[in-house]
Amino acid sequence: MSLLPFLVSLLTLALIYGLLALGLNVQFGYTGLLNFGHVAFFAAGAFASAVATLPPPGSAAYLEAGARYEVGLGLPLPFGFLLGGLVAGLLALLVGATSIRLSSHYLAIATFAMAEIFRSFLSNEEWLTRGQFGITNVPQPLRGTPLGIDRFPVAYLLITATVVALLLILTIRLTESPYGRALRSVRDDETAARVLGKRATLLKLGAFVMGGVLAGFAGSLWTHWLGVVHVGQFVPIITFQVWLALLLGGAGNHWGVLLGALLLMVIREGTRFLGAIPGLDELSRRNPSFLPSLRFVLIGLLLILTVRFFPRGILPERLRKAPPPGEAQ
Repeated sequence: MSLLPFLVSLLTLALIYGLLALGLNVQFGYTGLLNFGHVAFFAAGAFASAVATLPPPGSAAYLEAGARYEVGLGLPLPFGFLLGGLVAGLLALLVGATSIRLSSHYLAIATFAMAEIFRSFLSNEEWLTRGQFGITNVPQPLRGTPLGIDRFPVAYLLITATVVALLLILTIRLTESPYGRALRSVRDDETAARVLGKRATLLKLGAFVMGGVLAGFAGSLWTHWLGVVHVGQFVPIITFQVWLALLLGGAGNHWGVLLGALLLMVIREGTRFLGAIPGLDELSRRNPSFLPSLRFVLIGLLLILTVRFFPRGILPERLRKAPPPGEAQ
């Protein structure tokens, strides 16, 4: 078995999860918002981008692919990517406008419920998403061009890395600006921030929408990488894996959450080869659910070890010191 395709797939997946974690970092790491429904924005971006770029029903490309969907706008891929972020951002705005004033635990419950409602919506609106069957033949950039199918994974990895790098730079510039300092002030002491004149609710809503947009972009990258999108891909465990990447890398540090996503994917995908360990293959044959369960045990153990030895993550947020009184003027 060649190792290169596995590594290319691993890095692409890590970058997409890294972008998801980046969005959650803006919401929780910088603003202190407990969002347990992050997967909903991921799904919104994925379906929006797929529907936007699919050939219109009845077109030559539609008939050639033997497709079975009812909505396809036939837009270029960049527009689909932007639309994925826009739809996810609008969903985040709708959810945030009704729930952002809730305190931390209530907000977590509300966002988790929102994600399940949205997943039910996607599952039932078959005219738009084809329900549990999903949509196949989602356009994939550069696939089928003279570049060739074999080189598509590497080309898509480069596209994904470029997009994530640009969004990372943009996010860092925004969170290191006065706006980012205002977000951190709300996270550290919302009452004090309000006393100082900060509009805490608007700041939290802005961070919530920004995190949703980043998750939507991640969904767009995801669907055009796989070429297929269906509701079963967006289950609650996705949200908690993103949380694990965030806690593993270090909340409040963008580079840390990217590192956390990479480590999580190395462990998650690397444990697929547990069956090659002598002794475990025999146990797996006797009990087919043994190895999948063992993988979850290892991921849970990773979280326990992280909390025990790196409570602020492997690359924690850099503590900022107040300037001396003379320099503060």
